[in-house]
Amino acid sequence: MAAAPSPPPTNRVDAFWHDGMLNHDTGRGVFDTGSDPGFLDVLEKHPENPDRVRNMVSILKRGPISPYISWHTATPALVSQLLSFHSPEYINELVEADKNGGKVLCFGTFLNPGSWDAALLAAGNTLSAMKHILDGKGKIAYALVRPPGHHAQPSQADGYCFLNNAGLAVRLALDSGCKRVVVVDIDVHYGNGTAEGFYQSNDVLTISLHMNHGSWGPSHPQSGSVDELGEGEGYGYNMNIPLPNGSGDRGYKYAMTELVVPAVESFKPEMVVLVVGQDSSAFDPNGRQCLTMDGYRVIGQTIRSLADRHSGGRILIVQEGGYHVTYSAYCLHATLEGILDLPDPLLGDPIAYYPEDEAFPVKVVDSIKKYLVDKVPFFKEH
Repeated sequence: MAAAPSPPPTNRVDAFWHDGMLNHDTGRGVFDTGSDPGFLDVLEKHPENPDRVRNMVSILKRGPISPYISWHTATPALVSQLLSFHSPEYINELVEADKNGGKVLCFGTFLNPGSWDAALLAAGNTLSAMKHILDGKGKIAYALVRPPGHHAQPSQADGYCFLNNAGLAVRLALDSGCKRVVVVDIDVHYGNGTAEGFYQSNDVLTISLHMNHGSWGPSHPQSGSVDELGEGEGYGYNMNIPLPNGSGDRGYKYAMTELVVPAVESFKPEMVVLVVGQDSSAFDPNGRQCLTMDGYRVIGQTIRSLADRHSGGRILIVQEGGYHVTYSAYCLHATLEGILDLPDPLLGDPIAYYPEDEAFPVKVVDSIKKYLVDKVPFFKEH
């Protein structure tokens, strides 16, 4: 069989990865609790475990998309670099917890031996991926990192996250001269940490499409509701799109078309950051949104189109959730196919057909749009 033709250098993904991130051991228990009730013979791995990203790495190295991927690695972030997003007190808490052998920071979020080093590698690889773009070495970079980061707030851990990798990268872009950065977060959970970090900023538009899950306790006080719009100069620059369970491919496409695209068109970003979580898929244990590979592919195509029009094609992709060990890797493959704007799918969907009825999601998106148009002049400009 003839070798696949090499893609043009302008249409590749520069992937940043380091094996040291596998050393974050989240343990076993009842789902993400870390607890053993004593009556189960088989305790499952915590959903945020190394296997999920091992498959993401391998599908990009050996799957049909592999000719389009260029691999890079980076060193850990310095503590001084973390202070662009996080408070010194919070970083000191993490450093001390690591020195003392670990700590349960909040529900399901375990800093164990090896976790802090992995978190520094995740932050370092994400920062290096952004710098790669800023230095003109590539247009599309993907930080394939764990532990994830988008729930980590400036002063608080949350939802498996210690350091906000995407938030740190956005700060780097702003400090390097980018005047406007958009963050589009498609993880199934609200990107509350990233939103919190830029809640009073009008140079960062944070958009989150997520399951309508609300607050889940002291570590996650934000609800992800439509009325969390930002504060002060940042009012109108945080856009929440809480979608009903089972929104599916067509529901997400409608939300992207009716809400995300017009908002980004009005904002005119100089850098696009796509925060990806495959936990929005039809088969994820941590979400109920029913996206399939086709849905992720369309989202990728939409983001690429927006970037081509506004940021010179510059896109940073940052990995977050996605807990089905097999299907998450397939959905990542489809997302990057969309980002590359390939004419035909390279990989078929091994398990989806999933029946859809977008009628209710369409009603929800229409109601969100009406609310935003009435409340936010920025959105109304389009």
